[in-house]
This record gives sequence, C-alpha cells and structure tokens, in this order.
Amino acid sequence: MQLTSTAFKDKDNIPKRHTCQGGDISPQLAWENVPAGTKSLALIMEDPDAKGQTFIHWVAWNIDPQAEELKEGMTPETPHSIFMQGTNSLEKLGYLGPCPPTGSHRYFFRLYALNKELDLLSSTTKEGLLEAIKGHILGKAELMGRYQKS
Repeated sequence: MQLTSTAFKDKDNIPKRHTCQGGDISPQLAWENVPAGTKSLALIMEDPDAKGQTFIHWVAWNIDPQAEELKEGMTPETPHSIFMQGTNSLEKLGYLGPCPPTGSHRYFFRLYALNKELDLLSSTTKEGLLEAIKGHILGKAELMGRYQKS
C-alpha cells in the first residue's frame, strides 16, 4: 500500500498553506494498492520531534478505501459519511497543521488498512485508535513531510 500527496513528496517540505503559518488546511492524501479485504482506513499524523513527547496532529478513521483520496481542506465539520475524526494533542477535533516552535520537524502521516469499520467517539485519541485497530491491520503506508517556520 502506498500513501502520497499532491501537496508534497515523501521527505519533502510541507507547503506553508498546510501549516499554522498558512491556512492550517489539511493536505490532499491519496492511497493505492490497498490490501484485499480492507473495510476501512485509519489515519494518524504526528510529530515525533516535538519537545517532551510526540505531538498528535490528526486522528481519523472509517475512511472509505474505495475513495482513493482525502481531498484537501478536511475540517471538523466534514460529514461523518466521509470519515470520522478524533482528538489531536490540543484536545481539538480534526487536523492541526505543523507549527514547530524551533527548528525543522518531521511529520508522519500513517495510513492503516483495516478489516473492519470502527465504532469510536470523536474524543478518541491516537492511543485509543491504536488500541481499537490492534488485530485488525491488513496493511500500512507512510508519508513523511518536513516543516520549519520561516
């Protein structure tokens, strides 16, 4: 399974429009070669370079594997028919763009192919999502971008 974006290539810089210095707009994400039997996808975006602990920027699940992409600009108001979103490290719902206080940070988008849909609350965190997908992962893909404030 592969995860790509029209906004940036793997290991390249994330455009400012997708960060706290831009519009905090979620980037387009596309996937291909999803494993047979996949019923839904789950997504985690995180910054392991954050001081103290990994900072969670986005948690989402029940993404339709047949959709082939999440369009740019997903918001907390995006209909549940498209996907469900959980709580980021600021305890807010939805996407939170890169905003490193100092230096260049890495941002990992991890997409999981699952053999079931999930019944989770919007208060679900990364830890809750990882617990819910244990034993249900058919495949995984990763896309990493970098960002440093100008």
